[in-house]
Formats: sequence, structure tokens, C-alpha cells
Amino acid sequence: MRERPRPHDLVRLSRSAVARLAAASPSWAVASLRRAPWAAVRRAHVDDGIAIGIRGEGREQRLAAVVAAPEIEAVVTPEMLAARSPQRDHGAFDALAAVMREARAAGLAAGPIGAAGFELATGVAALHATSDLDVVVRTRPGDAALRALADAIAGLPVRVDVEISFANDYGAALEETLAGGELLVKTPDGPRLLPPFSAASAAVQALIAEAELTPKPALVDRRGSGAHDDLNLALLLRSAHACGEAFERVASASHGARVDLALRERLGAIGRDAERRMLEATGNVNAHRGAIWSLGLLVAAHASSGSRDANAVARVAAEIAALPDANQAPYASHGKVVRARFGVRGAAGEAQAGFPHVVRRALPALRASRARGASESVARTDALLAIMTTLDDTCLLHRGGEQALRVAQRGAAVALAAGGIGDPAGMRAFEELESALLALRASPGGAADLLAAALFLDSIERGTWA
Repeated sequence: MRERPRPHDLVRLSRSAVARLAAASPSWAVASLRRAPWAAVRRAHVDDGIAIGIRGEGREQRLAAVVAAPEIEAVVTPEMLAARSPQRDHGAFDALAAVMREARAAGLAAGPIGAAGFELATGVAALHATSDLDVVVRTRPGDAALRALADAIAGLPVRVDVEISFANDYGAALEETLAGGELLVKTPDGPRLLPPFSAASAAVQALIAEAELTPKPALVDRRGSGAHDDLNLALLLRSAHACGEAFERVASASHGARVDLALRERLGAIGRDAERRMLEATGNVNAHRGAIWSLGLLVAAHASSGSRDANAVARVAAEIAALPDANQAPYASHGKVVRARFGVRGAAGEAQAGFPHVVRRALPALRASRARGASESVARTDALLAIMTTLDDTCLLHRGGEQALRVAQRGAAVALAAGGIGDPAGMRAFEELESALLALRASPGGAADLLAAALFLDSIERGTWA
């Protein structure tokens, strides 16, 4: 497999997998697997395997299971099934043809899931006389084309349920994405309520998306704590939420404001309070001090300028960062110590230069991966690697010195040159990079903060959450 199957993909299981599952499954599931050894990939996150769902003939016959990647012989995506011709007439297939015409006209990636998708993949008659049509559309909640798709579906004689699948395997119903306000989404960890879109909420969601992104080299992700002894995913998420009020205050203070010393000092005061709240939420563990600086500047720049263009927002953020804050605390942070010792510019210099690793490396890498058809998680990890190739990461320098920095830069470049983590060779290079960083007990925390900044700017440009 080129990359991990996504939710709603169908996978054909090997004979050994069918035999293993049959030994511990109810009789209806055994019969289903022997008739057609296919299963749907579920959204649930599993550390050492792929979550699948086995379907029987009745709606009540559904079995959750886990298989290893080598137990999968083939993967069929909903987009691939959209091009298949059904073997019999059914209203759901007629509706599918109409939905796909509208989706293709709007440039939307879509395909059948549920009973229609299963029947197209296996040839087994899964649709009943009154079955609805289930469709997945892979895009963002704010995509303007979704309104036209909803209007087209409304006139069909068959009920069509559309799930919008977006970043990090999140999904939401089409009707809810169009309703505005809070959005209830399905995630690998269960339901989550996203707030109405705003710059502040986008900043929090960017922190969450960076934290949850898996895999990341030697960083906290869904697999574990990486090279960290004091951080874990739950703590990072708690820290991200603790920053929300500060980002709201930054946006309010900066809305339409001139970039001057008065604004810089107001933002400095908000930032120091945000750091205090973050440390209170984490038990005095520094989870997001660098991200508060970077994202705070970008939220302020967006609110001040009103621009949604990433380059323009980064330029305004640079103007703010270049101004002195007379009330800045004099403490010697790890970043300050590293900057003085190794002569690197650190987070302050990155911001004053207009976030070059964000706008010239991460965002182009993110867009290029998407254009190649990579999944969102692959595109984001490749964007992180693109940052790492040239960033003088003060977190790496603090934890592992120049050796750790050289290992990270060289290893990230090798992984990207091999095709990124969506390619088997690129994934092998990624794993070698991670092993080397774990041996040094060093992690690219500075690059992770800049990835969150990139996800925020991407989110602002597209008008939806990271």
C-alpha cells in the first residue's frame, strides 16, 4: 500500500486475515467474509493496526475489528468506485450518477460508501428496495461548491446522505456544514464540537491539528510522547484550548488597529498572560510558548490588516514583531540561551523575517502534496519535513546541540527526496530520521510551532479550520 487507507475506503483482506477473524467472529460475519472478504476502514484510531468494519446482510449486523497492514491485499477508494458501472438497476445507482455529475462539475472528489459502495466493489447485492445512497466528499467545510451539490441532491427521488471528510479524518454531515455556527464533527477520538469559524478559533484548531498529526518525527503525536518525558497528547490539547481566550483578545485588540508601539505593547501583555494560563493548564510544562508568539502575531496581523493572503499577513506580522516591547520579561528562556550560544535567529528572528519557513517552505509543500493527491495527513507531515530541512530549530539545539540539528535537517531532506512519507522509500527514511532523533532525545519543536502557523495561514486563506 502506498499509504494508510482512509476512512470509508474498502479493503480486501488476505486469506490469513479472514481465517483469523473467522475464529473469533459471529457466524453471520464469517459467512459475509467468506462470501466477499471486504471490509470498510473505520475512522477510529488504532496504534498498531487499521480499524475496519465488517458488514452483514442486515443493518444490525456490523462488526468492528482490527487488522495489520500486511493483512490487506487491496484498497478501493470511494472515488474509484464512482467510475464503476453497477451490475443491476437500483434507484440509489441512478441517484449516484446524478450526484457524481454535479460533483465532477464542481471539481469535488466524491464517491459512494455504505451499501452502494460495497455492492459496486464486491458485486454482492447489498442495497435493499428502500436503501438510501451514502456518499463521501473529500473537501473542506467552507467549500462554496457544497451549496450547489446540496441543491442538486434535494431534487432526487432517493435520499442521499453526504459526509464531508476533511483534515485529520474529521467528518461532518453536509447539512450541518452548510448551517453555519458550531459544527459537530466525527473524529478518530469520537465526536467533537467545533466553534464557528474565526481567526482565534482557527489558531486553536491549528494547534490541535499539529498536535494530533501522526506521524511526526520524535514529537508528541497519537503514537506517544516521542522524545519528550514531560509532554503527551492530552496535555498538548489542554494547552491549546487554554490559549483560546488569549487569541480572542489578540484579535479584538488588533482589529483595524495601526501597527505601532502601543499595539505591540498591548499584544505583549496579552501574550504574557497567555503564557501564564498555558503553564497553569499544563502544570508548569512549556507546551506552546513558541506557538503563542508565532500564532499571536499572525492572528494580530490578520485582524489588523483584514487580509486573508498568507504572504500579506506574514509581512504585517513581521512589522509587529520588529517593534520593541518595553515591558518584555527579562528572564533567560531556552530560546534566548540557544540564540546567544549558537548565533541563530530563533522564533523572534523568524517572525521579524516574515516567517520564511512558513510561506516559502511549509505552505508550498502542503499545496504541492495536495495537488499530487496525497492525503491531508501525508501533506502536513511532508510540510513539517520541508520546514525541518533548513530551520535552525532552537528546540533541537537546546536538547541535542548541533549534532541533533544536522541529523534533523539531513534526515528530513532525505525523506522528502525519497518521495515523502506517502512513498514507501520516503517512509523508511522518515523512520530512520525518527530513530536517530529518539536516540538523541531531541525533537523539532520549533518546526512543529511553524507547522501550526502554516496550518493557521492555510486555514485563513481557505476560510475553514485546520
